[in-house]
Amino acid sequence: MAVADAVRTDAEPTETRPFSPFEWMIAWRYLRSRRREAFISIIAGFSFVGIMLGVATLITVMAVMNGFREELLGKMLGLNGHMIVMPTDAAFTDFDEVASRIGFVEGVKFAIPFVEGQALASGPAAALGTLVRGIKKEDLDKITLVSGNVQQGTLEGFDQSKGVAVGEKLAEKLGLRLGDPITIVTPRGNVTPMGVTPRVKAFPIVAIFKVGMSEYDAAFVFMPFVQAQAYFNTDDKASAVDVFVQDPDKVGDMRKAVEIAAQRSVFVTDWRFRNVTFFSALEVERNVMFLILTMIVLVAALNIIAGLTMLVKDKSRDIAILRTMGAERGSVMRIFFITGAAIGTTGTAAGVLLGFLICRNIEGVRQFLSWVLGTNLYPPEIYFLSRMKAVMHTGETVSVVLLALGLSLLATVYPAWKAARLDPVEALRYE
Repeated sequence: MAVADAVRTDAEPTETRPFSPFEWMIAWRYLRSRRREAFISIIAGFSFVGIMLGVATLITVMAVMNGFREELLGKMLGLNGHMIVMPTDAAFTDFDEVASRIGFVEGVKFAIPFVEGQALASGPAAALGTLVRGIKKEDLDKITLVSGNVQQGTLEGFDQSKGVAVGEKLAEKLGLRLGDPITIVTPRGNVTPMGVTPRVKAFPIVAIFKVGMSEYDAAFVFMPFVQAQAYFNTDDKASAVDVFVQDPDKVGDMRKAVEIAAQRSVFVTDWRFRNVTFFSALEVERNVMFLILTMIVLVAALNIIAGLTMLVKDKSRDIAILRTMGAERGSVMRIFFITGAAIGTTGTAAGVLLGFLICRNIEGVRQFLSWVLGTNLYPPEIYFLSRMKAVMHTGETVSVVLLALGLSLLATVYPAWKAARLDPVEALRYE
């Protein structure tokens, strides 16, 4: 009797544990292409490609916009500084003392006094509006974006040269080369009985620089500090003090300390307020692009629903046989869930890999596409920068992966539920 009970107990079917090898085996068989199921396999392939391209596009576009913002911000702040200190009550004659005191504020790298004025620069080819900035040689060396990117000439002896340093684009548009005189015209000239007359003076070009931002390369002219004071009739005054800090994102916290260190009435503004409209528009564009490109992943996820629904319809006889052999509804549901999840997971992984490869070679991809299409896909006159850069942020990439996986897994739920609800009797009625 005990032996009979033991035999009966061993013969009783045992419950299949979730995601067992049996379920993975059936799911893998359904994923493999067969001639009879070619159309279903094509839909699954399109779903895979759609998710892969969607994820890769999302990662690439977000990385390019991150690179654009980072590069543009680096160029802007590398030339203009993070804070500008301007006098409000009296002439700025103590600029050296103010700059020295600000330089000792914690978090400040250095402070540079400068003289600045708008002028008209002319050469053999054209005449263009420029921004002339008077600066000392020792301070210009600190601005590595300029001093480290001199293409022609040298900044050695800049203070005594009585010449100027100009951007490469400006020299090109004016038709000037190293050593040629550039004529600068300013309305802040000599005071005569007839009023203020424009001042016209030619300066030899002693250096040509290229910072990589077309707007700056086509607009900036650097002049020795003392010479700029004389040219703009500012006597012994400075226009303002540029303050460069270690962490640009903390300028708001440092503003009060800089005002106190100045020890005089000043107005302090930082890069966030000077470029608030531009960077706000850039952030809005970035968020809108993310939402639009998410639609690619969503469409691919809908393809998974269509493919699995057709697969359930095609495999209804197989499902019925599995159910009559003892497979539970949960097991059937998990089989089709694994099938759909495999498409979404592999598509997402392939998309991350493709996006990473594109981001690593984004400038080469841009140049190749420009060559194939016969047009410049990243004109510096529009985008300000001379090269494309992509910066992948870990948190952002993880968000894209989770989004793609979430949509893919969600798309498998309904077809898997329909498969589990299939009645074996109805499925085998006409077999």
